[in-house]
Amino acid sequence: MAVIVMTRELGTLGKDVVAGLAERLGLDVIHHGLVEHDIAESSGLPESAVHRFLEGEASLLERWRDRRRMRCCTAQEIFELAAKGNVLIRGWGSVYLLRSVPHVLSVRVCAPMEFREAVLMQRLGLKDRAAARREIERDDAAHNGTMQRMFGIDWTDPAHYTIVLNTARVPVQGCVDCIVRLVQSPAFAETEESKAELMNQLISARVRSALERHFGSDAGGLIKSEVKAGQVMLTGQMVDAHYIAEAVRLVRSVEGVTGVESHIVPIGFQPIEH
Repeated sequence: MAVIVMTRELGTLGKDVVAGLAERLGLDVIHHGLVEHDIAESSGLPESAVHRFLEGEASLLERWRDRRRMRCCTAQEIFELAAKGNVLIRGWGSVYLLRSVPHVLSVRVCAPMEFREAVLMQRLGLKDRAAARREIERDDAAHNGTMQRMFGIDWTDPAHYTIVLNTARVPVQGCVDCIVRLVQSPAFAETEESKAELMNQLISARVRSALERHFGSDAGGLIKSEVKAGQVMLTGQMVDAHYIAEAVRLVRSVEGVTGVESHIVPIGFQPIEH
């Protein structure tokens, strides 16, 4: 089943491209409201706080306190959505998070500033081109700031994408046709190997979320997990053996985990090198 992840700049007709793809391929489109609601539920944060963070409006204190929890919960939500298949996910770091899954097609829709200004002026009934530019620049800065804070990436970098489409040169229908051809090509066919990679990433995200919910962001961040075919290998440090055993029991209870191998050591313990 098709999985498309997309970023689009304001005023590029990206919404029209999304609508065309949804109609042609019968995709579920995941918009920001759904993602914000689900992240709020899984993170335990108010939905208003999630919205402020993702829109770049959170205070310095909120960003410092909530960044790890938000990144963790966002990652799990994106992997859960992708695993269902037949979906188009707009933004939210999905391009970066799903970059290692071969059957996921990543798309960026962009256009020159003059084109974007004209589109926004028409859609919002604006007379002032400068006002349209200010709104575009504000939106670009908010989205790029969120991706920088959460994942340390520049969302405009074309290296993150399978294909970048300029709607000033390629009309909406042409963009839709191009993306459909790609996603239906053998290069983006879902295989047992690509499904396994996605499931490994999903289980790993579930493990990280479980550890951080149980131990807190600081303690959970000391433990690393590697997943292969449901088998989880834990590495890192914890305060003592009691907490290590507790972490192993917790991870064993995570959905999709079939076994756990622990290489976590108590803080301050130096393993003997052989």
